[in-house]
Amino acid sequence: MNYEWLIFSLGLLGIWLVIFISKPAVRKEMFWVSLFTMPFGLTEPLFVPEYWNPPSLFNLAARTGFDIESLIFCFAVGGIGAVLYEGIVGAEHLKMGEMEMHSRRHRFHRLALTSPIIVFLLIAVFTSLNPIYSASIAMFTGGVATILCRPDLNRKLWVGGGLFLAIYFVFFFLFNLVYPGMVQEVWNLPAISGILILGVPLEELMFAFTFGMMWSSVYEHILWYRLKEM
Repeated sequence: MNYEWLIFSLGLLGIWLVIFISKPAVRKEMFWVSLFTMPFGLTEPLFVPEYWNPPSLFNLAARTGFDIESLIFCFAVGGIGAVLYEGIVGAEHLKMGEMEMHSRRHRFHRLALTSPIIVFLLIAVFTSLNPIYSASIAMFTGGVATILCRPDLNRKLWVGGGLFLAIYFVFFFLFNLVYPGMVQEVWNLPAISGILILGVPLEELMFAFTFGMMWSSVYEHILWYRLKEM
């Protein structure tokens, strides 16, 4: 049995634990966003084998499309992506007032929050794009919708996307040094661009940026918080 996908997920969970332990101020946000994100791991059948076919515990991914590692992965990246900005620049959450919450700009609050799901479903139904592109486009759309609804989060979205892209790229690059050849064995490269940047599939970097961009603000957007930088 190969454990690369499990080790990859646990490695990200290790990064999650380092941030969680070292940054007490972001623990609440990190934990709840991680719990919120974890069920998205159940979407794995959409990506197997169209995007990749990871070596999972008990060969679950190949046999069912589902796997345990995806739940660990989503839990870890959800929390990491949500708090990188606060962890680096330092910020506290302030609850928005009722008048501010009901301002004209926020009339499309629910539409902005649900836009990634709507866009993903439309692309999935009406195009033959690989699901990794559908997901990245949907998350980018969600990020832009958030900026239009909550321009106060503009800086956090762009910086958060860049920070998550950087940490994910470095982690993936180092993982490839330990497990060379895994990308060629696991990813369905003929179905995507096949472009590798220092061994990392371009699509993984697209995912990292768009995920980090959207998820950096999901806590504030859903719960009506604004940031006050320290």
